[in-house]
Amino acid sequence: MARRVCSFCEKPEDEVAHLLAGPRGVAICDECAELAVEITGDHAFEQTSGDLLLTGVDRIITNDPRLDGPIGEGAIAVRNGRITWIGREQDLPSRYREIVTLDCGGRTVLPGFVDAHTHLVFDGDRADEFGQRMRGASYETIMTAGGGIQATVRATRAAGPDRLLEVSMARADRMLSLGTTTVEIKSGYGLETLTERHMLEVASEIGSRLPLDVVSTFLGAHAIPDEYRSDRDAYLWLIEEEMLPAVASIAEYCDVFCDAGVFSVDEARRVLAAGRRHGLRPRLHANQLGDTGGLELAVEVGAVSADHLEHVSERQASYLADAGVIAVLLPAASLSMQAAQAPARLLRDAGVTVALATDCNPGTSNVESMQFVVALGAMEMGLTVEESIWAATRGGALAVEEPDKGWLRVGAVADLHVLDTDNYLDLAYRPDRPCTWKVVKDGRVVVG
Repeated sequence: MARRVCSFCEKPEDEVAHLLAGPRGVAICDECAELAVEITGDHAFEQTSGDLLLTGVDRIITNDPRLDGPIGEGAIAVRNGRITWIGREQDLPSRYREIVTLDCGGRTVLPGFVDAHTHLVFDGDRADEFGQRMRGASYETIMTAGGGIQATVRATRAAGPDRLLEVSMARADRMLSLGTTTVEIKSGYGLETLTERHMLEVASEIGSRLPLDVVSTFLGAHAIPDEYRSDRDAYLWLIEEEMLPAVASIAEYCDVFCDAGVFSVDEARRVLAAGRRHGLRPRLHANQLGDTGGLELAVEVGAVSADHLEHVSERQASYLADAGVIAVLLPAASLSMQAAQAPARLLRDAGVTVALATDCNPGTSNVESMQFVVALGAMEMGLTVEESIWAATRGGALAVEEPDKGWLRVGAVADLHVLDTDNYLDLAYRPDRPCTWKVVKDGRVVVG
């Protein structure tokens, strides 16, 4: 095969760092591209469509169960934001050579991360509480003193939608820069109708302004607000009769924090049933603080996922597996709380579909990096690095019911994470070093 050369300086591809191929046989090396950008502006080489050819990939982590491991020396062709060809580069059909090309220079490509559990729309800071916990204070003591979720509720209510959008967009943009291409966002720091709706509107706006898919979840049953402490039933009525009608058009799921000291099984069942009447599918915070019946409720109501699950027995794991409820595990929260990790190995071995997520929130998991979560999955939860990557990509996609994401195969959405390394193990081996080189969303390079 003839060597490709830069159409401008005529250097062959083996003498330059990167060679970007364009239409009609034109190609440009990185040095000439930099010079062209200096002359014509920063946006001279933006893609005009979701068509892209990735070449020079050392390894492609596909998550495709039909394949036995990664594809070596691979290439990926994308048309209109979907993968149309994937395999070894030596087998690439010639018709794809006309597509705008990204030479990955021997790097690794995997699916974009799907972060299936976050609370990233909030204002305020709870670093002082973290310091108190590190000095031995219990979470219950902090809540009794007015901290915990209620502290974030006060700050978020006071912020207003413009401030919420500003700070939340910044978090979401950092997530994108670290390889997350789809994120679930919960409300739950308003605990009154107007702010709950504002939070979900901010989540929707993030998805409109950033090349990042957003899945919205209503979590009005995150805690009982201070003003309803003496009348829990009145707050449940507010959720059913006022909040849900106000947010149903801008949310996809309804979630409840069903655990000791929060919402009981009966209360959670009531809220989830009301959510269903408004077209919202159930999810559940379950078995984080103890074995309090949340897991069994998730199975009973056909929840898409049960999240946290730090307290699970072998029998309960089999129960989840039989029901097809996905386990969304949040290792950064357990790390921050200095609590035992969820039994990821037990759940996976029982046949449960396991997802990993950041649980990004200001109190117990101020984490935006899915790479860090992958590392925790491997180092703290008993998963292999490969299993952790699967749980952070394909597992997350299944947890938000996005079956065309989280794997790389013909027909899949072209959400790609190009690592700045030839070894995917670096995601866990080097958790201190962001491994992202470029991020591709729907076939377009959006980071890097």
